[in-house]
This record gives sequence, C-alpha cells and structure tokens, in this order.
Amino acid sequence: MIHNLAAGVQAFTSNAFLVDGERTVLVDAGANFDVVSRVEERVDDVDALVLTHTHPDHVGNLPDVVEAFGVDVWGFDPEADGVDHAIADEGTVTLGDDEYVALHTPGHKDDHLCFYSAGAGVLFAGDLIFPNGSFGRTDLEEGDRGTLIESIERVESRVSGDLGELHVGHGPSVSRNAYSHVELASEAARHTP
Repeated sequence: MIHNLAAGVQAFTSNAFLVDGERTVLVDAGANFDVVSRVEERVDDVDALVLTHTHPDHVGNLPDVVEAFGVDVWGFDPEADGVDHAIADEGTVTLGDDEYVALHTPGHKDDHLCFYSAGAGVLFAGDLIFPNGSFGRTDLEEGDRGTLIESIERVESRVSGDLGELHVGHGPSVSRNAYSHVELASEAARHTP
C-alpha cells in the first residue's frame, strides 16, 4: 500500500510516500510538516528512507525521520548531506513488497532518481515527470533542459505502456492511464520553448 503522507499539507513540501509491506520505506521525507506523526498513524516502524533527490523540500524532514526511526538514508549521491548509502543507476531496492529499479535521471538535479517496478506497475517519478504534460523545472542549480529531456525519454522507453500508478514529487498521483502522462511530459519537454 502506498500512502502520500503530505496529502493536505499546506506548506512548502514535496510529497512523502509511505510504502508499507515486507519492507516499509519512506520515499522522500518532505519538509515543514510533522511527517513522523503521520508515519506513526499508519505503521510502527520504518525500515529505510529512500530519496528521489536532495532538494530541501524533499529532505527537510530527514533529520526527524532518522531520529524517530533510526533508519539509514539511501540516495544516488552518498556525499550529499544526510545520505548514508548510494543507490546506483540500475540498482534495485525493495519498497513495500516489490522490487524497484533505480533510474538515474538528472536534469532537474544531478542526484535525481526515479524508481520503477514493472511487477507492481508503479513509477515514483520525483520531480522529473508530473501529470498532464508537466515536467521538472530546470532553472535551479544543476538544472539542465537537454539532460532533463534525455532523462524523461529514458523513463518513457523503460516504463511499460500499462503503467498502473505514477507517483510524483508534488501534486496528485495518477492511477488511470498513467503511461499517457509520461508520454505527455516527454512531448511537452521536447516542444515547449
């Protein structure tokens, strides 16, 4: 089961997804809200914190999660503040009951990862892809439009057309025609001036 713990929060934050199952994992910590109490409303413990990337809105609550649950933090760049272990491009991680492949997808930020499970039909897209043809911004440090387009195209080619769920860094998740939103983002990124 996947729960967005930031749902309804009126603060500058990313989504923070609790994936419970055999290995209960938090995907991104969010910022500026009490994520620990929201975790504790659903589960007793968390096994790991996995990051799509290290922008402040995704990691602001990281210290609170680490302190409350004693978890290790996994991300692409172990040199980044708070990241304990590296997840390599094409590495696999268990989120809940399913295996996900990590796809290094820079362009929004150099350490950006997406997580895709073909078996579960789920993509965690971070700030790379958003619903309805939206895509990650590239006007921040480490942002690069050409690299972002390449990353979106990589995800588009890797993800199955019958994708069941698209979970994004901000805003609502998509559970109907999820792959079409990946296609729309790819098209828009290539053609938006």
